[in-house]
This record gives sequence, C-alpha cells and structure tokens, in this order.
Amino acid sequence: MSLAQELKTRSGNKCELCTSENNLSVYEVPPTSNANSDNSILVCKTCLDQIEKTEQLDASHWRILTETMWSEFAPVQVVAWRMLSRLRHEGWAADSLDILYLDDDTLEWAKKTGDHEADGTVEFHQDSNGTRLYEGDTVVLVKTLDVKGSTLSAKLGTVVKNIRLVHDNTEQIEGKVEGQTIVILTKYLRKG
Repeated sequence: MSLAQELKTRSGNKCELCTSENNLSVYEVPPTSNANSDNSILVCKTCLDQIEKTEQLDASHWRILTETMWSEFAPVQVVAWRMLSRLRHEGWAADSLDILYLDDDTLEWAKKTGDHEADGTVEFHQDSNGTRLYEGDTVVLVKTLDVKGSTLSAKLGTVVKNIRLVHDNTEQIEGKVEGQTIVILTKYLRKG
C-alpha cells in the first residue's frame, strides 16, 4: 500500500488537521529523511500553504485544532503543536497549548525546526500599493532610478517583465532593464 493510501485510510480520507476532504496531499513533517506513516500526515492545500508559510496564517481556519490536536498519531500532534505555537497570541490557541500533552520524544521533535519560536505572520514581496508580487510578474517603475555602479538610469514608467523575487529580502526583486539585471526595491514599483 502506498504512503498516500495508508494515510487516507488512517485519516478517513480527510485532512488530519482541519478535516477538509478537498485537495489532500502527503506532508512529511520536518525534519525527516525517509517518509513513512510515522512522520507524515495527510493535509489539505489550505493547511499546507499556511504550514509552509506560502500564505498568511488564518487563525479562524485553525480553531479546529482544539479537537484534532488530540490525535493518537505523533506527526499530527507535532504539527498541531507547531501551529498552536505560531498562533499563541490567540487566547484559544494559548489555552490549547497549555493542555496539550506531548511525550518527551514528540515534544523534542516538535521543537527541532524552531518554527514554534516565530509568530504567525509571514512577509511577502509587495509592490508600492501593497499588492503581492510573484515570480515572473511584470512590474512598472514608479520612480526614476539611477543604478549603482552603472551609467544606466531606469526611467519612471519602465516596464520590467519576468521578475525574480529575492528570497531572503522581501523588499527587493531582480529584473532586467535595458538588458542588464538589476535589483529593484519593491517600494519603487507597482504590479503591471
């Protein structure tokens, strides 16, 4: 039996965190080296996007953890603990964390990623208007920019196609202007 099928059987073909039946996939709970049912869970796309911080954390979506955190399966407990920790500013989540018991090995696993130390906010690349930017977007400069180390001046209204996000800095993107790749601050552009 495949891992996905094993997890579907275990979960009743539902997300093991929110009980949704839509867009389910296997999530290997980090750190893991060899995926199996002892370190993986079945999750919906909404849960997965928020776990992996590709979408902003929606506290109302996670209220179901007050029920699902009691799962008998360690990987479900680990992710529930991590998500409750990220939501600890919510009263219900703090209360749930206080009563959730994890054995020593499971708690150690839950703490390994350090994710519990961060709050629930996720920063994304946004243009000058607050619109979220994605890899490959087209943007327009809202200010004339002199490019450091070059005689190039990127004029107001210049269109920059197929941008690349600077992954360790949400205030910067890379794009080509007049054939030259430059770094542009997101506050000087708008989505095109």
